[in-house]
Amino acid sequence: MGEQEYFKNALSNFMFEAASGGAIRHLADLGYTVKQISKKLEFPTPYERIRKTVWEHLVETGVLLLEEPGNGGQKEKADFVKEIDAYGRSSFRRVVLESGERETVRWRVRQFREPDARGLATVLAERCAGHGDERAYVSCDFGLRSRREPERLEESLQVLDEDKRDYIQGLPWERRLVYHRLDRRMREIVIRLYENGEFHGSLYFTDCGEKLIL
Repeated sequence: MGEQEYFKNALSNFMFEAASGGAIRHLADLGYTVKQISKKLEFPTPYERIRKTVWEHLVETGVLLLEEPGNGGQKEKADFVKEIDAYGRSSFRRVVLESGERETVRWRVRQFREPDARGLATVLAERCAGHGDERAYVSCDFGLRSRREPERLEESLQVLDEDKRDYIQGLPWERRLVYHRLDRRMREIVIRLYENGEFHGSLYFTDCGEKLIL
């Protein structure tokens, strides 16, 4: 990359951060989908740029893991802090809140055999009570399926309501297994897919060391 191209990209990134970057991350933290974020931004921002920014932010904050939970390795939790200079101009600075090695978990693997989704809902409610959902994850193969069987994936997502379907479809899932934190929305997605025979994957509950295969 030439020097002129480098500075052009740097300026473009700076302008993006000043205009939209912080707002996108803030709205993602509030639970907005990519589609909803695109409608709320004050400055026109390419849809794919929004998707990329949301994805990177979810990885940065640990909502998404690109490796199986409990496998050790390095971790880093970061956030973006808004700063205002002497001229009143705002910018966002990345701050590392926590870094170190991820814990290694020896999973107790169990097959979930209850066909009724109410049983799954009960398990999820118990395991994710309090702040347990911050250390619980579900495996997601949406990226793999979007490549192998896009029409079948689209059909399976029709059992979700519009907001949850938009959330899944708005993220640029990588072509491999990815692990999403079991927050309230993701628990509801898993339950809805499971009761319609559309979910097959694993749940990870770090606090109790349990891996539940559905």
